[in-house]
Amino acid sequence: MQSVRTILVVDDEPAIVHVVAMKFTQCGFRVLTAWNGSIALEIVRANEVDLIISDFQMPILDGMQLAAALRADTRTCNIPVIVLTARGHLLGDDWEGASNVRHVVSKPFSPRELVAMSERVLADDRGRAAKREVA
Repeated sequence: MQSVRTILVVDDEPAIVHVVAMKFTQCGFRVLTAWNGSIALEIVRANEVDLIISDFQMPILDGMQLAAALRADTRTCNIPVIVLTARGHLLGDDWEGASNVRHVVSKPFSPRELVAMSERVLADDRGRAAKREVA
């Protein structure tokens, strides 16, 4: 039996947090929420998190700054991140060097497709972890 996976949803727009959290909860995930990257870091350090879905543009720490802070910490560097953005054109190719950012998703998005993408990311990361353990 597979254990419950934990998703952290980070966005400063309460409606997006609500919709995403509701959809992931309906699909059997444990959902934690944060309103900015700084709070997200506190949550990640206090909980086991399997995946982070983060808005790009937020106060205090934006999504890319959050991803960078996660990469810099050996305890959190392997947590995959999916970045949501209404301004994909502002990201350019900068995110491509962020090894923990698996996808950048433009808003508006389909919550169902976001769940499917997240499940693929989690499956891919489990495969990577298993290969590291064998090596």
